Amino acid sequence: MSFETVSQARSFGGTQFVYRHLSEETGTPMRVAVFVPPQAAAAKVPVVWFLAGLTCTEENFTVKAGAQRVASELGLILIAPDTSPRGEAVPDDPEGAYDFGLGAGFYVDATQEPWARNYRMRSYLERELPDLVAEHLPADMSRQGIMGHSMGGHGALTIGLRDPERFRAVSAFAPIASPLNCPWGEKALSRYIGPDRAAWRDYDACALIEGGARLPDLLVDQGTADGFLDSQLKPQLLEAACAKAGQPLTLRMQDGYDHSYFFIATFIEDHLRWHAQRLGAS
Repeated sequence: MSFETVSQARSFGGTQFVYRHLSEETGTPMRVAVFVPPQAAAAKVPVVWFLAGLTCTEENFTVKAGAQRVASELGLILIAPDTSPRGEAVPDDPEGAYDFGLGAGFYVDATQEPWARNYRMRSYLERELPDLVAEHLPADMSRQGIMGHSMGGHGALTIGLRDPERFRAVSAFAPIASPLNCPWGEKALSRYIGPDRAAWRDYDACALIEGGARLPDLLVDQGTADGFLDSQLKPQLLEAACAKAGQPLTLRMQDGYDHSYFFIATFIEDHLRWHAQRLGAS
């Protein structure tokens, strides 16, 4: 397998790529956006992954967050994968709901039919795509960080907590803090994983922390004007789980900010510099 270049554009001295490849895990073509900074011409550079939220593709972060300027300065490769498998044969929510199916893979390996064949975003991101990145890009895979937004914040936290040896830095914007305890999470996990709530715990940051998973520290930004704050995101559950377990957490409640990419664009520089410090970037 290899990357096929869909597009490329010069940006802040580096190059913004969109690649396509055939995934064995999802059984579909997958697209991934990759920004390669100018420092990569001389040596391998650290990697920061960004996982997007419900309804998003690889494009949202790439065109809306304004991350390339700072990534170019710091010498970071930015990787933004799609949020789910896609294609005519890939099952979708029969009612066309935005919070399940296409664009809503929830970063799990589904075990229930008809989702189990294609919805394997956990294995895609934990094994398949990193192997491709290591083979084809000037990436220092010993220095990786991960961040995400909303559903992608849930993905970043859980993937990071499950593999602390891989990720030196983990952060999130308005993450779904506890999918076991919100409507989005209950809908997705019950359909993808099945009715046994014990099997859901591997996909819940609070449950993973309660079960002993640890990271050196966590950074989370959350807007106070976010319409999903109380019903879906519930950062207080993450704060409580971290406090009880002694897991370091910096939770910043940002006054007046909502759930949009205007919020992400405002604080993306803070997150990239936080990652760069922990990854030993310039």
